[in-house]
Amino acid sequence: MEEVFSLRRRRKSLLQEIVQQLIENSTTFRDKTEFAQDKYIKKKKKKYEAIITVVKPSTRILSIMYYAREPGKINHMRYDTLAQMLTLGNVRAGNKMIVMETCAGLVLGAMMERMGGFGSIIQLYPGGGPVRAATACFGFPKSFLSGLYEFPLNKVDSLLNGTFSVEMLASEPKDSASVEESNGTLEEKQTSEQDNEDSVAEGPESHHPPEQETMEIVSQDPEYKEPKERGNKKDYIQEKQRRQEEQRKRHLEAAALLSERNADGLIVASRFHPTPLLLSLLDFVAPSRPFVVYCQYKEPLLECYTKLRERGGVINLRLSETWLRNYQVLPDRSHPKLLMSGGGGYLLSGFTVAMDNLKADPSLKSNASTLESNKTEEPAAKKRKCPESDS
Repeated sequence: MEEVFSLRRRRKSLLQEIVQQLIENSTTFRDKTEFAQDKYIKKKKKKYEAIITVVKPSTRILSIMYYAREPGKINHMRYDTLAQMLTLGNVRAGNKMIVMETCAGLVLGAMMERMGGFGSIIQLYPGGGPVRAATACFGFPKSFLSGLYEFPLNKVDSLLNGTFSVEMLASEPKDSASVEESNGTLEEKQTSEQDNEDSVAEGPESHHPPEQETMEIVSQDPEYKEPKERGNKKDYIQEKQRRQEEQRKRHLEAAALLSERNADGLIVASRFHPTPLLLSLLDFVAPSRPFVVYCQYKEPLLECYTKLRERGGVINLRLSETWLRNYQVLPDRSHPKLLMSGGGGYLLSGFTVAMDNLKADPSLKSNASTLESNKTEEPAAKKRKCPESDS
């Protein structure tokens, strides 16, 4: 080890010298087979070489990284399952897609990469705002973000019922801003009162001149801030209000796109139960369009499958699980690896169709019944006996 560290310090041809020295010092290297020697050399190179390769981020690289390091953040979604979602959802350029995901923005980034900046994506998010940590890792240009819209999940029911209005979005950010401003003033008042109490408590003990005491009170009062600090705070409030106004505009644009109810596809991959999400979001999808739902477990998707069969309006329902096994491909020793992934989640896919309107329109139902009765009352064709020909 001392020789290894000395070689590192001298910065000579590190890798070859280190590996050659390890081979010379190994007592069992010559007794190994040719395949075992190659494996030993490869293992030592991997341990001691320090090579960094900068590659462009892609869906495959990021999904493999997240699944290996932090699978909980992407709901244990394997990269082959993500590829199946993009294929079954028919994600392509020019589409108008709806996505609801809680996978740190990985599914959203994969869709944006495949669409190439053409088309529109409406992301539905729970809570205060969308989480796009993985999406930021892709490094998309600004042109890709022009077709990305966001809409809060708690406003979907009002949009479906027709009770959605601009005031529902306009009131929330203003209220939050006023609350934050009031919190700031309250904190300032509390700090000023605390400072005054401290100055009063220190008053009897310390005997300072009156001019010095007034100067200390003025310096401690938060109302007497420098103009630069007050200007920075004002700029911050204006910038915050500007961002909130832009967010409201984007929300209104997303609401207008959703109200058209002609989306080209729906992808759901969240930690919530998929049944209520899918049943409500399918109303925004046009007929003959695909939808894909991902879940880490099979049982919620089985319940969702049953509800969809009862509801109708969908065809070609399929619940699937992908099976992945890595192979080692080397000369004369290619074989499947012993360790493999236990599971990468389940997918429920299908296509939307137009609902049958016979149940809603009684006149159509009566016309259909008369047609069926007329069909049943038609007389059967008479059988005619062919005359026997004289031979």
